[in-house]
Amino acid sequence: MRTTLSLLLVVAALSGCHRDAVRADMPAPRATASVAADDNLNAVLWMQNAVEYRANALQTYRAAARELDRALKDRSWDALDATERANPARGLPPAVIFDVDETVLDNSPYQARLVSAGTEYDEAQWDAWVREQKATAIPGVVEFAKAAQARGVALFFISNRAVHLKDATIANLRAAGLSVKDDAFLGLGTVVPDCEQDGSDKNCRRQLIGRKYRVLMQFGDQLGDFAQVSPNSPAQRNALYEAHRAWIGERWWVLANPSYGSWEPALFDNNYRQSRDARRAAKREALRLAR
Repeated sequence: MRTTLSLLLVVAALSGCHRDAVRADMPAPRATASVAADDNLNAVLWMQNAVEYRANALQTYRAAARELDRALKDRSWDALDATERANPARGLPPAVIFDVDETVLDNSPYQARLVSAGTEYDEAQWDAWVREQKATAIPGVVEFAKAAQARGVALFFISNRAVHLKDATIANLRAAGLSVKDDAFLGLGTVVPDCEQDGSDKNCRRQLIGRKYRVLMQFGDQLGDFAQVSPNSPAQRNALYEAHRAWIGERWWVLANPSYGSWEPALFDNNYRQSRDARRAAKREALRLAR
């Protein structure tokens, strides 16, 4: 009996040792994430790391280059919305209009800084980033610009970078490989005679170019880069898109930008006074679920 009891005690002791060894080998429970969720994380990572993003931009500019000769030959070809064309385009010299940010220049490092710091857009920080002149060229844009200029097409850059950032922006564009004339940049605050600008809308600046040029193509990452969107609502944005579907990939060339844009505030009534949580809740409400 004592022998049997001794054996049982030995077995129990060995079993306890085994359990302790197993526990030592088991991975520790994962710590709860201490970094707050950021709506922009995946978007910025995609733009910085995905070859699909670079391929998308490259194919856009390559496809546009193939349309240049056809656009030049057709003297009635014009990429300005009828509401922004006050004079006939026929007979005017050709031009192309570019937005700058995320269309010509890649500012994803600035967005990455915001994500890393857990902050949002700040005008002073943005101005400082622009003055660093570290933005690089979007894939394909330099080659397209050279092809256009070789055909005598003027290049214009309409941006909502403020006019006081003109010199830094032109220097950055040139450093990125683009040949930019001093008067080719039209920033936010550009005065256009006989046209009253509404906020950051670009319609007056497009009209200014249209007074002297036939616009072959426009390039942008937001719908407002091509025509005025008023009000900035999902319904109005869809209506403008549907009205110009035939121009997409012909006269209007859209670059992908999931990081920011006027599409986002349209989902929360353009009200940035709301907290980030409130804006996120409104965006979640806009999700479409299969039913």
